[in-house]
Amino acid sequence: MRYVSTRGAAAPRRFGEILLEGLAPDGGLYVPERWPAADLDALRDLPYPALAHALLAPFMDDVPQLAAIVARTYTKEAFGSAAIVPLRTLESGLHLLALSNGPTLAFKDIALQLLGNLFEAALAARGETLTVLGATSGDTGSAAEYAWCGKRGIRVFMLSPHGRMSEFQRAQMYSLDAPNVHNLAVCGTFDDCQDLVKAVNADAAFKARYRIGAVNSINWARIAAQTVYYFAGWFAARRAGAEAISFAVPTGNFGNIYAGFVARAMGLPIRRLVLATNENDVLDEFFRTGRYRPRRTAQATSSPSMDITRASNFERYVYELVGRDGARLAALWRRLEAEGELDLGAYREAIAASGFASGRSTHAERLATIRAVYERYGAIIDPHTADGVGVALRLREPGETMVCLETAQAAKFAATIREAIGREPPRPRGLEDLERRPQRFAVIDPDPEALKRAIAEACGA
Repeated sequence: MRYVSTRGAAAPRRFGEILLEGLAPDGGLYVPERWPAADLDALRDLPYPALAHALLAPFMDDVPQLAAIVARTYTKEAFGSAAIVPLRTLESGLHLLALSNGPTLAFKDIALQLLGNLFEAALAARGETLTVLGATSGDTGSAAEYAWCGKRGIRVFMLSPHGRMSEFQRAQMYSLDAPNVHNLAVCGTFDDCQDLVKAVNADAAFKARYRIGAVNSINWARIAAQTVYYFAGWFAARRAGAEAISFAVPTGNFGNIYAGFVARAMGLPIRRLVLATNENDVLDEFFRTGRYRPRRTAQATSSPSMDITRASNFERYVYELVGRDGARLAALWRRLEAEGELDLGAYREAIAASGFASGRSTHAERLATIRAVYERYGAIIDPHTADGVGVALRLREPGETMVCLETAQAAKFAATIREAIGREPPRPRGLEDLERRPQRFAVIDPDPEALKRAIAEACGA
């Protein structure tokens, strides 16, 4: 399998060549030259590690010992059950896909635990080191840090918006005592953090000097890993008797739901991909109107991991809309940078054919959803999952089964849960004192030069 840039000006490369990279040299994102076709009959009864290997092998066909790496990643010990992503039925036609049973209690673990093992194997084979640079709005950071904690040859620099995550999320990241992990709290929003990562990646000399790699969802391996749980969830829903199966996906950066788009392109018969936003509703507005209008700044909400107004993976989706024309995509992105928005109404037929529906959820609505799910089904869901469930219930059509992707465990957002149902969410054993543990982080301005200085100082330069 070869990978090309969405902007069309970079030479095709193999997976092993892009695994440790962020942006392509022309500023675009890597995508496969083609979508491999999935054999549903051969896949439907496989346990999760075997399913993951079968689906990932075409994307990662130059990775030695891929089967062993996948088997080492997806274990009952790491994810709490042999199913890895068990399906929970709330009622006929409504299910939760449990994605938050990994080490950091968030769906990001599914991909990042694999990425950590892939990176370590690749670096050991090459005798190289890597500086991992990422940005988080809440859960990517801790998932990445736990995936790379103690890994040989890897330093991690994780940017987070200062004061904009939940207390649990901050403590989970900042209390990690690992010499190869560096937390940088940026005086700004997640979009500012994301812009800093892109700015450093765009400095070719600095990137080469410090061997900068990416863990954000711009890294293709993360998208590939996330496609697996769509297949697992679809097969589980079918075994439960479902027919017309759709997925409801809370998203801000478009990576989680884009993985569903990839699974659909591979042949998984997903009826609809139901996108749910919070008050930062740039993506919902796009799918309703055809206009993509990133905001100047994100609004702080009670589902903070989705407080994003510029969705990194949206570029990959638009690349498909324009018929995989890299030059056309590059021209559109130059217009976006110049004018601050894109009118993609000319592609409305392609948008409609891609299988998306969308909706938004407000603070009051997510509280009501958390309360309703608790009272009706005895389940306590986090506010991001509540955005997805609320939109799913609003948009569900007769005969349609909704599989709602869980994003995190409710314990990570205790204040919102207390407001919704008047009680504390259950907390996993061993994390009772998390917020009281010592925390290690540095505060920086949203300035690329400040970030470069922090990286250079930590690397001893």
